[in-house]
Amino acid sequence: MQIPQIPRRIVKASLATAAATALAVTIGAAANAVSAPDAEVDILAADVGWATQGGGTRGGEGGTTVTVTSWSALRDQAEASGARTILVNGMLSGSGTIEISANKTIRGVGANSGVSNTTFNIEDMSPANVIIQNMNIRGVVGGDAIQIENARNIWIDHNTLSSTIEDDPDHYDGMIDITHAGDFVTVSWNIIRDHWKTSLVGHSDGNESEDTGHLRVTYHHNWFDRTFERSPRVRFGETVHVFNNYYSNIKNNEESYAIASVMDAGTLVEGNVFENVQQACWSASGIFESDPGRLVARDNILTNSGPCETNGSVAALPYSYTAQSSGTVKAAVTAGAGAGRI
Repeated sequence: MQIPQIPRRIVKASLATAAATALAVTIGAAANAVSAPDAEVDILAADVGWATQGGGTRGGEGGTTVTVTSWSALRDQAEASGARTILVNGMLSGSGTIEISANKTIRGVGANSGVSNTTFNIEDMSPANVIIQNMNIRGVVGGDAIQIENARNIWIDHNTLSSTIEDDPDHYDGMIDITHAGDFVTVSWNIIRDHWKTSLVGHSDGNESEDTGHLRVTYHHNWFDRTFERSPRVRFGETVHVFNNYYSNIKNNEESYAIASVMDAGTLVEGNVFENVQQACWSASGIFESDPGRLVARDNILTNSGPCETNGSVAALPYSYTAQSSGTVKAAVTAGAGAGRI
């Protein structure tokens, strides 16, 4: 089967052309210079998975393009109103939370740009229309790196996220947590490495009334390496789709696992590769006192790994997609995932 290209839809607009153009703004620690070069900028929109639904996810398309070189400038631009594409140049270190407002694309420049000690919070927006792309993101002590709450239409794509696993499991919280009826999210082509509590979908067993019918998330072509749980752990989600991901070295102790579908969540697990994984999937047995979920598995490869437990059925997906054969997935993901690959 032919390996699909990195999913993208590219819209090109000349920066020098009239009202539809975007000003290129460079904002450093103490600078605010404006220029309008005669060039083109690629504006990407999600075209695979749940982020294509509910009107789609186009980020900062149609707004200004800014380049930031300091953490404070990134925060100011991300929190400002209006559509914009924010290009992050360099590794920016700050302390605290950046509250991303609607209609934003945050994209790293090159292979080595990103943030540390920062929570990206996407909250209470319907739609949010936010894209985070090509960033190196470090885990946050005591908090989430990317936190999505009561917000929809979000695309997390081609990032490299990491922390350390030598610390206590609670030293860091989630890498990408989607809670409080978050919806229409695609997590694609990321490397997530050296982390305990990777990606929670649905924050608690008692939140059924808010979450049921929401938490529609697609994970595809991600590389989960030494992520010892929650890749993802799903509660109440309506057909969370986990396809063509590569899982490696998830075997720290007898409680390590890759995917868990609990509290009647529906999870479709297809075309993934599990290597050296303590338990590929939990569903019928529940996990950690949570009730069972529903999980359908097909065309997965398990090498030196515990089983992918299945249970029940899941609802049909409303979007079209092409899953690779599992035999091609490891090569595709290791070659194409992470920052610096677009």
